[in-house]
Amino acid sequence: MSEPSLATLLAAAEPTEPRPLGELIARLRAVGRLHGARDGGRAIGPAALAGLAIRGVTDDSRTVRPGTLFVAIPGLHVDGHDFVSQAAAAGSGAALVERALPDVALPQLVVERPPAALAEAAAWWYGDPSRRLGVVGITGTDGKTTTSFLAAAALEAAGLSTGLVGTVATQVGAVREANAEHTTTPGAVELQRTLRAMVEAGNVAAVVETTSHGLAAERVAGIAYDVAILTNLTHEHLEFHGTWENYRDAKLSLFERLATGPGNPAKEDVAGGAWPKAAIVNADDPNAGTFIGVAQEAGARVLTYGTDPAADVRATHVEEDARRLRIGYAAPSGAGRVDLRLAGRFNVHNALAVVALGEVLALDPRAVREGLAGLTGVPGRMERIDAGQPFGVVIDYAHSPASLEKVLGLLAPLAAARGGGVIAVFGSAGERDTAKRPMMGRIAAEHARLVILTDEDPRGEDRLAILDDIARGAEDGGKRRERDLFLIADRPSAVAAAFERARPGDIVLLAGKGHERSIIGPDGPVAYDEHATARAALAALGHRADAP
Repeated sequence: MSEPSLATLLAAAEPTEPRPLGELIARLRAVGRLHGARDGGRAIGPAALAGLAIRGVTDDSRTVRPGTLFVAIPGLHVDGHDFVSQAAAAGSGAALVERALPDVALPQLVVERPPAALAEAAAWWYGDPSRRLGVVGITGTDGKTTTSFLAAAALEAAGLSTGLVGTVATQVGAVREANAEHTTTPGAVELQRTLRAMVEAGNVAAVVETTSHGLAAERVAGIAYDVAILTNLTHEHLEFHGTWENYRDAKLSLFERLATGPGNPAKEDVAGGAWPKAAIVNADDPNAGTFIGVAQEAGARVLTYGTDPAADVRATHVEEDARRLRIGYAAPSGAGRVDLRLAGRFNVHNALAVVALGEVLALDPRAVREGLAGLTGVPGRMERIDAGQPFGVVIDYAHSPASLEKVLGLLAPLAAARGGGVIAVFGSAGERDTAKRPMMGRIAAEHARLVILTDEDPRGEDRLAILDDIARGAEDGGKRRERDLFLIADRPSAVAAAFERARPGDIVLLAGKGHERSIIGPDGPVAYDEHATARAALAALGHRADAP
Protein backbone atom coordinates (compact mmCIF):
# COMPACT_ATOMS: atom_id res chain seq x y z
CA MET A 1 0.00 0.00 0.00
CA SER A 2 1.42 3.36 -1.01
CA GLU A 3 2.12 6.13 1.47
CA PRO A 4 -0.43 8.97 1.60
CA SER A 5 0.61 12.28 0.12
CA LEU A 6 1.75 15.15 2.28
CA ALA A 7 -1.37 17.09 1.27
CA THR A 8 -3.51 14.21 2.54
CA LEU A 9 -1.70 14.13 5.89
CA LEU A 10 -2.03 17.90 6.31
CA ALA A 11 -5.72 17.86 5.41
CA ALA A 12 -6.33 15.09 7.94
CA ALA A 13 -4.66 17.20 10.63
CA GLU A 14 -7.27 19.96 10.34
CA PRO A 15 -9.52 19.94 13.47
CA THR A 16 -13.14 19.17 12.74
CA GLU A 17 -14.79 20.32 15.97
CA PRO A 18 -15.38 24.01 16.76
CA ARG A 19 -13.67 25.61 19.74
CA PRO A 20 -14.95 28.50 21.88
CA LEU A 21 -13.21 31.82 21.25
CA GLY A 22 -13.05 32.29 25.01
CA GLU A 23 -10.11 29.88 25.17
CA LEU A 24 -8.08 32.07 22.84
CA ILE A 25 -9.20 35.24 24.62
CA ALA A 26 -7.80 33.88 27.88
CA ARG A 27 -4.56 32.96 26.16
CA LEU A 28 -4.11 36.37 24.55
CA ARG A 29 -4.87 38.03 27.88
CA ALA A 30 -2.21 35.91 29.60
CA VAL A 31 0.51 37.15 27.23
CA GLY A 32 -0.69 40.76 27.34
CA ARG A 33 -1.72 41.03 23.69
CA LEU A 34 -5.45 41.70 24.08
CA HIS A 35 -6.53 45.36 24.25
CA GLY A 36 -10.29 45.25 23.79
CA ALA A 37 -13.17 44.07 21.65
CA ARG A 38 -15.88 45.43 19.37
CA ASP A 39 -19.05 44.05 17.92
CA GLY A 40 -19.13 45.97 14.67
CA GLY A 41 -19.14 49.64 15.65
CA ARG A 42 -19.88 49.02 19.34
CA ALA A 43 -17.18 48.65 22.01
CA ILE A 44 -17.81 45.62 24.22
CA GLY A 45 -15.95 43.53 26.77
CA PRO A 46 -13.98 40.61 25.35
CA ALA A 47 -16.04 38.24 27.50
CA ALA A 48 -19.05 39.00 25.32
CA LEU A 49 -17.33 37.14 22.47
CA ALA A 50 -16.16 34.17 24.53
CA GLY A 51 -18.99 31.90 23.45
CA LEU A 52 -18.40 32.29 19.73
CA ALA A 53 -17.64 28.99 18.01
CA ILE A 54 -14.48 29.10 15.91
CA ARG A 55 -13.98 26.60 13.09
CA GLY A 56 -10.58 27.60 11.76
CA VAL A 57 -7.86 30.26 11.75
CA THR A 58 -6.43 32.11 8.74
CA ASP A 59 -4.78 35.36 7.68
CA ASP A 60 -5.87 34.87 4.05
CA SER A 61 -9.36 36.21 3.38
CA ARG A 62 -9.62 33.95 0.32
CA THR A 63 -9.64 30.86 2.56
CA VAL A 64 -12.30 32.11 5.01
CA ARG A 65 -15.20 29.74 5.59
CA PRO A 66 -18.17 30.12 7.96
CA GLY A 67 -16.87 30.33 11.52
CA THR A 68 -13.24 31.07 10.59
CA LEU A 69 -11.25 33.46 12.77
CA PHE A 70 -9.59 35.97 10.41
CA VAL A 71 -6.37 37.65 11.55
CA ALA A 72 -5.58 41.00 9.87
CA ILE A 73 -1.82 41.30 9.37
CA PRO A 74 -0.31 44.63 8.25
CA GLY A 75 2.18 43.70 5.52
CA LEU A 76 4.79 45.34 3.32
CA HIS A 77 2.57 45.34 0.23
CA VAL A 78 -0.96 44.76 1.52
CA ASP A 79 -2.73 45.32 4.82
CA GLY A 80 -4.99 42.57 6.09
CA HIS A 81 -7.29 45.20 7.59
CA ASP A 82 -8.36 46.05 4.05
CA PHE A 83 -9.79 42.53 3.72
CA VAL A 84 -11.73 42.23 6.98
CA SER A 85 -15.00 43.17 5.23
CA GLN A 86 -14.31 40.45 2.63
CA ALA A 87 -13.75 37.96 5.45
CA ALA A 88 -17.02 39.05 7.07
CA ALA A 89 -18.89 38.54 3.80
CA ALA A 90 -17.44 35.02 3.54
CA GLY A 91 -18.85 34.13 6.98
CA SER A 92 -15.91 34.77 9.31
CA GLY A 93 -16.90 34.25 12.93
CA ALA A 94 -14.61 36.99 14.27
CA ALA A 95 -11.41 38.88 13.49
CA LEU A 96 -8.21 39.75 15.30
CA VAL A 97 -7.23 43.31 14.37
CA GLU A 98 -4.59 45.83 15.34
CA ARG A 99 -7.04 48.70 14.93
CA ALA A 100 -10.81 48.47 15.25
CA LEU A 101 -12.90 48.77 12.12
CA PRO A 102 -16.23 50.25 13.29
CA ASP A 103 -17.75 50.13 9.79
CA VAL A 104 -17.34 46.35 9.49
CA ALA A 105 -20.16 44.30 11.02
CA LEU A 106 -17.97 41.59 12.51
CA PRO A 107 -16.91 40.82 16.09
CA GLN A 108 -13.32 42.03 16.51
CA LEU A 109 -10.65 41.46 19.12
CA VAL A 110 -8.11 44.29 19.17
CA VAL A 111 -4.62 42.87 19.72
CA GLU A 112 -1.04 44.01 19.95
CA ARG A 113 1.33 42.66 17.26
CA PRO A 114 -1.09 40.74 15.03
CA PRO A 115 1.64 38.44 13.62
CA ALA A 116 2.39 37.15 17.13
CA ALA A 117 -1.34 36.93 17.85
CA LEU A 118 -1.77 34.88 14.65
CA ALA A 119 0.93 32.47 15.80
CA GLU A 120 -0.77 32.12 19.19
CA ALA A 121 -4.14 31.58 17.51
CA ALA A 122 -2.70 28.96 15.15
CA ALA A 123 -0.99 27.09 17.99
CA TRP A 124 -4.25 27.20 19.98
CA TRP A 125 -6.38 25.99 17.08
CA TYR A 126 -4.09 23.04 16.32
CA GLY A 127 -3.79 22.04 19.97
CA ASP A 128 -0.20 23.18 20.64
CA PRO A 129 1.41 20.28 18.79
CA SER A 130 4.96 21.46 19.50
CA ARG A 131 4.38 20.68 23.18
CA ARG A 132 4.01 17.02 22.19
CA LEU A 133 7.20 16.93 20.13
CA GLY A 134 10.86 17.43 20.84
CA VAL A 135 11.59 20.48 18.68
CA VAL A 136 15.03 21.31 17.26
CA GLY A 137 15.32 24.77 15.72
CA ILE A 138 18.25 25.38 13.37
CA THR A 139 19.23 28.92 12.42
CA GLY A 140 22.17 30.61 10.74
CA THR A 141 23.09 32.26 7.46
CA ASP A 142 24.43 29.12 5.77
CA GLY A 143 24.28 25.41 6.48
CA LYS A 144 20.75 25.26 7.89
CA THR A 145 19.43 22.84 5.30
CA THR A 146 22.32 20.39 5.36
CA THR A 147 22.41 20.46 9.17
CA SER A 148 18.65 19.85 9.24
CA PHE A 149 18.94 16.82 6.96
CA LEU A 150 21.83 15.49 9.03
CA ALA A 151 19.92 16.08 12.28
CA ALA A 152 16.82 14.29 11.01
CA ALA A 153 18.95 11.36 9.82
CA ALA A 154 20.73 11.09 13.17
CA LEU A 155 17.53 11.30 15.22
CA GLU A 156 15.90 8.62 13.05
CA ALA A 157 18.93 6.37 13.39
CA ALA A 158 18.71 6.79 17.17
CA GLY A 159 15.10 5.56 17.10
CA LEU A 160 13.24 8.89 17.17
CA SER A 161 10.68 9.24 14.38
CA THR A 162 11.37 12.75 13.10
CA GLY A 163 9.48 15.30 11.03
CA LEU A 164 11.20 18.05 9.06
CA VAL A 165 10.28 21.57 7.96
CA GLY A 166 12.79 23.35 5.77
CA THR A 167 14.00 24.96 2.60
CA VAL A 168 14.22 21.82 0.52
CA ALA A 169 11.58 19.49 1.93
CA THR A 170 8.83 18.83 4.44
CA GLN A 171 8.52 15.47 6.13
CA VAL A 172 5.51 14.24 8.10
CA GLY A 173 5.64 10.69 9.42
CA ALA A 174 7.60 8.77 6.79
CA VAL A 175 6.41 11.00 3.92
CA ARG A 176 8.96 13.50 2.61
CA GLU A 177 8.10 15.84 -0.26
CA ALA A 178 9.90 18.72 -1.90
CA ASN A 179 9.11 22.24 -0.74
CA ALA A 180 7.84 24.03 -3.84
CA GLU A 181 7.86 27.45 -2.20
CA HIS A 182 10.81 29.87 -1.97
CA THR A 183 10.19 30.06 1.78
CA THR A 184 12.06 28.12 4.45
CA THR A 185 9.91 28.80 7.52
CA PRO A 186 6.25 28.75 6.44
CA GLY A 187 3.50 30.95 7.82
CA ALA A 188 2.25 30.31 11.33
CA VAL A 189 -0.96 28.51 10.31
CA GLU A 190 0.76 26.17 7.87
CA LEU A 191 3.58 25.55 10.34
CA GLN A 192 1.25 24.60 13.20
CA ARG A 193 -0.85 22.41 10.90
CA THR A 194 2.32 20.61 9.83
CA LEU A 195 3.43 20.06 13.43
CA ARG A 196 0.00 18.66 14.31
CA ALA A 197 0.21 16.34 11.30
CA MET A 198 3.58 15.13 12.60
CA VAL A 199 2.07 14.27 15.97
CA GLU A 200 -0.81 12.41 14.36
CA ALA A 201 1.59 10.55 12.05
CA GLY A 202 3.62 9.29 15.01
CA ASN A 203 6.63 11.61 14.89
CA VAL A 204 8.15 12.31 18.29
CA ALA A 205 10.66 14.93 17.16
CA ALA A 206 10.63 17.82 14.69
CA VAL A 207 13.54 19.59 13.03
CA VAL A 208 12.53 23.10 12.01
CA GLU A 209 14.76 25.31 9.87
CA THR A 210 14.15 28.64 11.57
CA THR A 211 15.02 31.70 9.53
CA SER A 212 15.54 35.27 10.62
CA HIS A 213 12.40 36.13 8.62
CA GLY A 214 10.40 33.49 10.45
CA LEU A 215 11.65 34.79 13.79
CA ALA A 216 11.23 38.52 13.11
CA ALA A 217 7.80 38.03 11.53
CA GLU A 218 6.69 35.92 14.53
CA ARG A 219 5.78 32.88 12.41
CA VAL A 220 7.33 30.66 15.08
CA ALA A 221 5.93 32.49 18.12
CA GLY A 222 3.72 29.55 19.13
CA ILE A 223 6.45 26.89 18.97
CA ALA A 224 7.83 25.32 22.14
CA TYR A 225 11.49 24.92 21.17
CA ASP A 226 13.78 22.55 23.06
CA VAL A 227 17.11 22.77 21.23
CA ALA A 228 18.46 25.70 19.22
CA ILE A 229 21.43 25.30 16.87
CA LEU A 230 23.46 28.18 15.41
CA THR A 231 25.38 27.27 12.25
CA ASN A 232 27.02 30.67 11.58
CA LEU A 233 26.23 34.33 11.05
CA THR A 234 27.35 36.33 8.00
CA HIS A 235 26.03 39.07 5.71
CA GLU A 236 22.48 38.42 4.43
CA HIS A 237 18.88 39.73 4.33
CA LEU A 238 19.64 43.35 5.20
CA GLU A 239 16.86 44.45 2.82
CA PHE A 240 14.43 42.97 5.37
CA HIS A 241 16.16 43.63 8.68
CA GLY A 242 17.68 47.02 7.85
CA THR A 243 20.87 46.52 9.84
CA TRP A 244 23.21 43.67 10.57
CA GLU A 245 22.41 44.09 14.28
CA ASN A 246 18.70 43.56 13.63
CA TYR A 247 19.53 40.46 11.62
CA ARG A 248 21.68 39.10 14.45
CA ASP A 249 19.03 39.93 17.05
CA ALA A 250 16.40 38.03 15.07
CA LYS A 251 18.63 34.97 15.21
CA LEU A 252 19.27 35.54 18.89
CA SER A 253 15.55 35.49 19.60
CA LEU A 254 15.48 31.75 18.84
CA PHE A 255 17.80 31.22 21.81
CA GLU A 256 15.69 33.53 23.98
CA ARG A 257 12.72 31.25 23.21
CA LEU A 258 14.45 28.40 25.05
CA ALA A 259 13.38 29.90 28.37
CA THR A 260 10.97 27.57 30.14
CA GLY A 261 7.57 29.14 30.80
CA PRO A 262 3.84 28.83 30.08
CA GLY A 263 4.44 28.95 26.32
CA ASN A 264 7.42 26.60 26.44
CA PRO A 265 6.95 24.05 29.20
CA ALA A 266 9.52 21.53 30.30
CA LYS A 267 8.96 18.28 28.43
CA GLU A 268 9.52 15.47 30.86
CA ASP A 269 7.99 12.63 28.86
CA VAL A 270 8.26 13.25 25.13
CA ALA A 271 9.41 10.18 23.18
CA GLY A 272 9.71 8.31 26.45
CA GLY A 273 12.14 10.73 28.03
CA ALA A 274 12.91 14.33 28.87
CA TRP A 275 13.95 16.93 26.30
CA PRO A 276 16.31 19.43 27.90
CA LYS A 277 16.38 23.07 26.88
CA ALA A 278 19.73 23.32 25.15
CA ALA A 279 21.72 25.63 22.86
CA ILE A 280 24.30 24.32 20.40
CA VAL A 281 26.62 27.08 19.19
CA ASN A 282 29.40 27.18 16.59
CA ALA A 283 32.44 28.08 18.69
CA ASP A 284 34.32 29.25 15.58
CA ASP A 285 31.77 31.93 14.73
CA PRO A 286 32.77 35.43 15.93
CA ASN A 287 29.29 35.88 17.42
CA ALA A 288 29.43 32.72 19.52
CA GLY A 289 29.84 34.54 22.83
CA THR A 290 26.71 36.63 22.29
CA PHE A 291 24.60 33.56 21.54
CA ILE A 292 26.04 31.66 24.48
CA GLY A 293 25.20 34.55 26.81
CA VAL A 294 21.59 34.76 25.60
CA ALA A 295 21.15 31.00 25.94
CA GLN A 296 22.54 31.02 29.46
CA GLU A 297 20.18 33.85 30.43
CA ALA A 298 17.32 31.69 29.13
CA GLY A 299 18.45 28.92 31.47
CA ALA A 300 19.48 26.56 28.66
CA ARG A 301 22.37 24.16 28.73
CA VAL A 302 25.07 25.26 26.24
CA LEU A 303 27.25 23.00 24.16
CA THR A 304 29.74 24.38 21.63
CA TYR A 305 31.22 22.73 18.57
CA GLY A 306 33.90 23.47 16.01
CA THR A 307 37.65 23.42 15.59
CA ASP A 308 38.35 25.77 18.51
CA PRO A 309 40.38 23.83 21.12
CA ALA A 310 37.89 24.91 23.79
CA ALA A 311 34.82 23.59 21.92
CA ASP A 312 32.84 20.88 23.72
CA VAL A 313 32.56 18.87 20.49
CA ARG A 314 35.84 19.40 18.65
CA ALA A 315 37.17 18.21 15.32
CA THR A 316 40.54 16.55 15.92
CA HIS A 317 41.26 15.27 12.43
CA VAL A 318 39.74 15.86 9.00
CA GLU A 319 40.41 14.01 5.75
CA GLU A 320 38.64 15.08 2.60
CA ASP A 321 38.41 14.26 -1.06
CA ALA A 322 36.11 15.39 -3.84
CA ARG A 323 33.17 13.35 -2.55
CA ARG A 324 33.41 12.75 1.19
CA LEU A 325 34.79 13.71 4.59
CA ARG A 326 36.27 11.68 7.40
CA ILE A 327 36.06 13.56 10.69
CA GLY A 328 37.68 12.57 13.94
CA TYR A 329 36.19 14.34 16.95
CA ALA A 330 36.32 14.60 20.72
CA ALA A 331 33.06 14.97 22.67
CA PRO A 332 31.94 14.76 26.31
CA SER A 333 30.88 11.13 25.76
CA GLY A 334 34.21 10.21 24.17
CA ALA A 335 36.10 10.29 20.90
CA GLY A 336 34.60 9.16 17.62
CA ARG A 337 34.88 9.28 13.86
CA VAL A 338 32.26 10.24 11.29
CA ASP A 339 32.46 9.10 7.69
CA LEU A 340 30.38 11.69 5.86
CA ARG A 341 29.32 11.17 2.25
CA LEU A 342 29.24 14.91 1.62
CA ALA A 343 31.96 17.04 0.06
CA GLY A 344 33.23 20.36 1.39
CA ARG A 345 35.14 21.12 4.55
CA PHE A 346 32.32 23.46 5.60
CA ASN A 347 30.26 20.31 6.24
CA VAL A 348 32.58 19.47 9.13
CA HIS A 349 30.74 22.07 11.21
CA ASN A 350 27.33 20.82 10.07
CA ALA A 351 28.20 17.28 11.17
CA LEU A 352 29.71 18.39 14.49
CA ALA A 353 26.54 20.36 15.29
CA VAL A 354 24.57 17.12 15.00
CA VAL A 355 27.09 15.21 17.10
CA ALA A 356 26.51 17.89 19.74
CA LEU A 357 22.74 17.40 19.36
CA GLY A 358 23.26 13.73 20.15
CA GLU A 359 25.26 14.72 23.21
CA VAL A 360 22.61 17.00 24.71
CA LEU A 361 19.90 14.39 24.07
CA ALA A 362 22.08 11.55 25.42
CA LEU A 363 21.62 9.55 22.21
CA ASP A 364 23.73 6.52 21.37
CA PRO A 365 26.85 8.03 19.71
CA ARG A 366 27.16 5.05 17.38
CA ALA A 367 23.59 5.53 16.15
CA VAL A 368 24.25 9.23 15.57
CA ARG A 369 27.35 8.41 13.52
CA GLU A 370 25.43 5.82 11.50
CA GLY A 371 22.72 8.37 10.76
CA LEU A 372 25.28 10.91 9.60
CA ALA A 373 27.07 8.35 7.45
CA GLY A 374 23.81 7.23 5.88
CA LEU A 375 22.97 10.60 4.33
CA THR A 376 24.15 10.47 0.72
CA GLY A 377 23.31 14.03 -0.25
CA VAL A 378 20.98 16.99 0.06
CA PRO A 379 19.02 18.19 -2.99
CA GLY A 380 20.63 21.25 -4.55
CA ARG A 381 23.65 21.15 -2.26
CA MET A 382 26.95 20.35 -4.01
CA GLU A 383 25.17 18.05 -6.48
CA ARG A 384 27.25 16.77 -9.37
CA ILE A 385 25.88 16.30 -12.87
CA ASP A 386 27.84 13.74 -14.86
CA ALA A 387 26.88 13.05 -18.46
CA GLY A 388 30.35 12.01 -19.55
CA GLN A 389 31.48 15.56 -20.27
CA PRO A 390 35.19 16.42 -19.86
CA PHE A 391 34.44 19.12 -17.28
CA GLY A 392 32.68 19.04 -13.94
CA VAL A 393 29.23 20.46 -13.27
CA VAL A 394 28.12 21.25 -9.71
CA ILE A 395 24.72 22.59 -8.65
CA ASP A 396 24.59 24.41 -5.32
CA TYR A 397 22.21 26.77 -3.54
CA ALA A 398 24.97 29.21 -2.51
CA HIS A 399 23.38 32.65 -2.61
CA SER A 400 25.21 34.67 0.03
CA PRO A 401 28.77 36.03 -0.04
CA ALA A 402 29.96 33.57 2.60
CA SER A 403 28.37 30.50 1.03
CA LEU A 404 29.61 31.42 -2.45
CA GLU A 405 33.13 31.91 -1.12
CA LYS A 406 33.04 28.55 0.67
CA VAL A 407 31.88 26.65 -2.40
CA LEU A 408 34.31 28.41 -4.75
CA GLY A 409 37.09 27.92 -2.22
CA LEU A 410 36.41 24.18 -2.38
CA LEU A 411 36.03 23.90 -6.16
CA ALA A 412 38.92 26.13 -7.30
CA PRO A 413 41.73 23.89 -6.00
CA LEU A 414 39.92 20.77 -7.27
CA ALA A 415 39.72 22.31 -10.73
CA ALA A 416 43.34 23.44 -10.58
CA ALA A 417 44.42 19.90 -9.72
CA ARG A 418 42.68 18.78 -12.91
CA GLY A 419 44.42 21.46 -14.95
CA GLY A 420 41.36 23.68 -15.19
CA GLY A 421 39.55 26.50 -13.48
CA VAL A 422 36.06 27.37 -12.25
CA ILE A 423 33.30 28.93 -14.30
CA ALA A 424 30.86 30.56 -11.87
CA VAL A 425 27.24 31.02 -13.01
CA PHE A 426 25.06 32.89 -10.53
CA GLY A 427 22.90 35.93 -9.87
CA SER A 428 21.22 37.66 -6.94
CA ALA A 429 17.59 37.96 -5.91
CA GLY A 430 15.62 41.04 -6.82
CA GLU A 431 13.94 43.12 -4.10
CA ARG A 432 16.37 41.62 -1.61
CA ASP A 433 19.70 42.59 -0.05
CA THR A 434 21.51 44.77 -2.60
CA ALA A 435 24.70 45.30 -0.58
CA LYS A 436 25.76 41.69 -1.07
CA ARG A 437 25.71 41.88 -4.89
CA PRO A 438 29.11 43.51 -5.51
CA MET A 439 30.54 41.43 -2.66
CA MET A 440 29.54 38.25 -4.47
CA GLY A 441 30.89 39.60 -7.77
CA ARG A 442 34.30 40.27 -6.27
CA ILE A 443 34.40 36.84 -4.57
CA ALA A 444 33.63 35.15 -7.87
CA ALA A 445 36.26 37.20 -9.68
CA GLU A 446 38.89 36.14 -7.18
CA HIS A 447 38.15 32.41 -7.44
CA ALA A 448 36.77 31.77 -10.93
CA ARG A 449 38.35 31.70 -14.39
CA LEU A 450 35.10 32.96 -15.92
CA VAL A 451 32.13 34.67 -14.30
CA ILE A 452 28.71 34.47 -15.96
CA LEU A 453 25.98 36.53 -14.29
CA THR A 454 22.35 35.55 -14.76
CA ASP A 455 18.87 35.63 -13.27
CA GLU A 456 18.20 34.20 -9.85
CA ASP A 457 14.78 35.64 -8.88
CA PRO A 458 14.62 39.19 -10.32
CA ARG A 459 11.03 39.72 -9.13
CA GLY A 460 9.98 43.30 -9.96
CA GLU A 461 13.51 44.69 -10.33
CA ASP A 462 15.24 45.39 -13.62
CA ARG A 463 17.07 42.12 -14.24
CA LEU A 464 20.01 43.80 -16.01
CA ALA A 465 20.39 46.36 -13.22
CA ILE A 466 20.83 43.48 -10.77
CA LEU A 467 23.54 41.95 -12.93
CA ASP A 468 25.25 45.33 -13.24
CA ASP A 469 25.38 45.58 -9.44
CA ILE A 470 27.15 42.22 -9.25
CA ALA A 471 29.37 43.03 -12.21
CA ARG A 472 30.79 46.10 -10.49
CA GLY A 473 32.23 43.88 -7.81
CA ALA A 474 33.58 41.43 -10.37
CA GLU A 475 35.24 44.29 -12.24
CA ASP A 476 36.82 45.49 -9.00
CA GLY A 477 38.21 41.96 -8.73
CA GLY A 478 39.87 42.23 -12.14
CA LYS A 479 37.28 40.77 -14.52
CA ARG A 480 36.36 42.51 -17.77
CA ARG A 481 33.08 42.30 -19.64
CA GLU A 482 33.02 40.13 -22.73
CA ARG A 483 36.47 38.81 -21.83
CA ASP A 484 36.03 36.81 -18.63
CA LEU A 485 32.81 38.41 -17.35
CA PHE A 486 29.50 37.90 -19.14
CA LEU A 487 26.00 39.17 -18.34
CA ILE A 488 23.37 36.76 -19.71
CA ALA A 489 20.05 37.34 -17.96
CA ASP A 490 18.25 34.30 -19.39
CA ARG A 491 19.42 31.48 -17.14
CA PRO A 492 19.18 28.54 -19.59
CA SER A 493 21.22 30.60 -22.08
CA ALA A 494 23.77 31.37 -19.35
CA VAL A 495 24.11 27.67 -18.47
CA ALA A 496 24.56 26.79 -22.14
CA ALA A 497 27.14 29.54 -22.57
CA ALA A 498 29.10 28.25 -19.57
CA PHE A 499 29.21 24.71 -20.95
CA GLU A 500 30.24 25.94 -24.39
CA ARG A 501 33.17 27.83 -22.86
CA ALA A 502 34.21 25.03 -20.49
CA ARG A 503 37.56 23.36 -21.11
CA PRO A 504 38.62 19.87 -20.05
CA GLY A 505 39.38 19.99 -16.32
CA ASP A 506 37.15 23.00 -15.62
CA ILE A 507 34.35 22.88 -13.05
CA VAL A 508 31.17 24.80 -13.83
CA LEU A 509 29.37 25.95 -10.70
CA LEU A 510 25.65 26.68 -11.13
CA ALA A 511 24.86 28.59 -7.94
CA GLY A 512 21.83 30.17 -6.36
CA LYS A 513 18.91 27.99 -7.48
CA GLY A 514 19.82 24.56 -6.12
CA HIS A 515 16.65 22.61 -5.36
CA GLU A 516 14.22 25.36 -6.42
CA ARG A 517 11.82 24.71 -9.25
CA SER A 518 11.01 28.21 -10.44
CA ILE A 519 12.43 31.65 -11.16
CA ILE A 520 10.35 34.50 -9.79
CA GLY A 521 9.99 37.36 -12.25
CA PRO A 522 7.77 40.45 -12.43
CA ASP A 523 4.72 38.31 -13.25
CA GLY A 524 5.35 35.66 -10.62
CA PRO A 525 7.05 32.26 -10.69
CA VAL A 526 8.08 30.66 -13.98
CA ALA A 527 8.92 26.96 -13.97
CA TYR A 528 12.66 26.30 -13.95
CA ASP A 529 14.71 23.23 -13.00
CA GLU A 530 18.49 23.68 -12.81
CA HIS A 531 19.12 19.95 -13.09
CA ALA A 532 16.97 19.53 -16.20
CA THR A 533 18.45 22.68 -17.74
CA ALA A 534 21.99 21.42 -17.16
CA ARG A 535 21.23 18.01 -18.64
CA ALA A 536 19.56 19.56 -21.67
CA ALA A 537 22.53 21.86 -22.28
CA LEU A 538 24.95 18.93 -21.94
CA ALA A 539 22.82 16.84 -24.29
CA ALA A 540 22.96 19.64 -26.86
CA LEU A 541 26.75 19.26 -26.76
CA GLY A 542 26.46 15.50 -27.24
CA HIS A 543 26.74 14.40 -23.59
CA ARG A 544 23.84 12.13 -22.57
CA ALA A 545 25.18 9.53 -20.13
CA ASP A 546 23.50 10.91 -17.00
CA ALA A 547 19.82 10.15 -17.58
CA PRO A 548 17.66 11.24 -14.62
